[in-house]
Amino acid sequence: MEDTVSVEKEVKTLLKVYQIDILINCAGVGVFEPHEELSSKTIQKLIAVNLTAPILLTNLCLRSLKKTQGRVINISSIEATRHAKFSALYTATKSGLRDFSLTLFEELRKSGVGVTSINPDLTQTNFFDNLKFKPSSQKDTYIDPNDIANIVEEIIRFNSVITDITIRPQKFAIEKRVK
Repeated sequence: MEDTVSVEKEVKTLLKVYQIDILINCAGVGVFEPHEELSSKTIQKLIAVNLTAPILLTNLCLRSLKKTQGRVINISSIEATRHAKFSALYTATKSGLRDFSLTLFEELRKSGVGVTSINPDLTQTNFFDNLKFKPSSQKDTYIDPNDIANIVEEIIRFNSVITDITIRPQKFAIEKRVK
């Protein structure tokens, strides 16, 4: 989020008219390269999109969410629960988002606001369009985005709070992109 001032202004304007019941922070960008090869611009972008933006948006919406006893759902990543080669920066941002979610739940428990971190493994989305790999096209090796949407619906309907959920395909396989 390069222009947080304008985003903050826009959200505050919207909150004067609307109450927020559900905030789903699902934007994410990934770079999987040796850390020493990453530019400072790339580092700043990943932190801004994967960590700063959800924290800022949650901060701006919390008063409204408390009034509605709403839900915050943060889409983190499987990488927040494990560690893979060439994912130091991505893992750091998604781990930070997951830890933010778990801690925020404790902070908001008495307010009635539910906070959930969803940690999906390889999901068949455009996330991989600019990466050197993508989920395999073999059945049972990737998550369908509709499955994540269904889980979000269940989390919203659930009377208690699911604070952390990891979703994995049955099998692991990726395909390398030829450039």
